Amino acid sequence: MPSQDKVVQVDIVSDVMCPWCIVGYKQLEQALGFVGAGAYLRWHPFELNPDMPAEGQNLTEHIAEKYGATPAQSAENRKRLVQIGEELGFTFAFDADSRIVNTFEAHQLLDWALEADLQHPLKMALFDAHFTEGRDVSDRQVLVDVAESVGLKPGAAREVLESGSHADQTRARQAFWTSRGISGVPSMVFDGRYLLTGAQGVQNYAQMLTRVLQEKDAA
Repeated sequence: MPSQDKVVQVDIVSDVMCPWCIVGYKQLEQALGFVGAGAYLRWHPFELNPDMPAEGQNLTEHIAEKYGATPAQSAENRKRLVQIGEELGFTFAFDADSRIVNTFEAHQLLDWALEADLQHPLKMALFDAHFTEGRDVSDRQVLVDVAESVGLKPGAAREVLESGSHADQTRARQAFWTSRGISGVPSMVFDGRYLLTGAQGVQNYAQMLTRVLQEKDAA
């Protein structure tokens, strides 16, 4: 267990729909092990597709509409992600029916889970549910089941979703980051000072962690 002076605060702005967010986190995880440091992690909400309807959209169709990618290009990108995931110990299980869905309620649940110190396990479980298991993380029952799997009370989770008790706070957190120029994810802020956007790779994360730790030692 790293000592307190070897723990770095890392704020990660991300969306459950973003494959590069879990890639970036897994790279960060390896970098922490390489440097021998720990992290105080906080996940913050960002919606890649805030206007996504309840029924969602086929992933290949969505990528074609949003980025102009051909089906062949989309398939190649998925193949690359699968390989990167394997190298990092994460399974991307894309298929022809993979879908993009609305994540606002998932973000509300993550906001609530922070109070119980279970936000990080819930975020990991949501990535697994979406990318590995192909589950619909806009479906309330799926969200409740995933919450229960990490130790959250299912009745309380359902109440959060049905009441919208964390909706305004989630919107406010989104606005906070976008007002500070965050327009893409993952965006990681180290020690409240240094921003790295995109999945930057193990080496770059290790260099940033080393910089922050050296500055803490010198302070």
